[in-house]
Amino acid sequence: MKAAATSPVLWVQVMQGLVARELVESFGLPERQAAALLGIVPSSVSQYRSGKRLGTQLGRYLGNEEARRLARRTAQQLMEAPAGSPAVLEAAIALGEMVGAEPASRSAASTPTPTVRREAPKWLRNRIVGEQNAVAECMRLAQRSRDELTRALFRQIASDSLRHAEIVASLAAYLDRGVTSSIPTGVTRADIEHLIAREHEAEETSGEDLGPELGGLMRILWDSMESDEKKHELLLQKLLEAGLPDGAKPRGRPARRPA
Repeated sequence: MKAAATSPVLWVQVMQGLVARELVESFGLPERQAAALLGIVPSSVSQYRSGKRLGTQLGRYLGNEEARRLARRTAQQLMEAPAGSPAVLEAAIALGEMVGAEPASRSAASTPTPTVRREAPKWLRNRIVGEQNAVAECMRLAQRSRDELTRALFRQIASDSLRHAEIVASLAAYLDRGVTSSIPTGVTRADIEHLIAREHEAEETSGEDLGPELGGLMRILWDSMESDEKKHELLLQKLLEAGLPDGAKPRGRPARRPA
């Protein structure tokens, strides 16, 4: 099967949708029970089934028996596995490989050490399980919360944990190919410098720090945003140090003037 390139994040969501449909339509589970197995809210299962969520992307795979078999096996594993099974994330990696995901660049590849080859799969799978458990627990607490700010806090943690699990799944896919180092592709230093300038502009529009004026959950959520901004700046600075080309735009993309 060959399809358009899909990001690792979207592979996870597509696999969630395929498995959700299998749990309900092939195995006859109620949507609420399917959602509990997947660690998502019941409304997400309903939206996956109705096509309101990822309709176009899901439609690409619903007619492919190979992808459906993978989803069916994963659904069966979820029903038989203990809570926190990494089955969906592992299936998402398999789906990416199945549809012809762009291979990792080997220009900066190095040979994994025997320890990495032997232990990394176990380390990564344990991390995935831990992050999935955190997602499920945060969503449970968010549902119990009685105000929007408390729900926002737990949903943010759940979103972060899901993103961490997706990153780990992507790292596992690279390590499985024997790649332990990669370089950024498709962007230049000018792109990153322009983005840093935009981030600084956004920060300046907020005026003085509102944090000291807030208390309780309101202060916690404000501080979380400030921490994210600092993290973004650190990531972009490290990206500038990662060997990006200075000026020439990547091949296949026309040069653009900054907005």
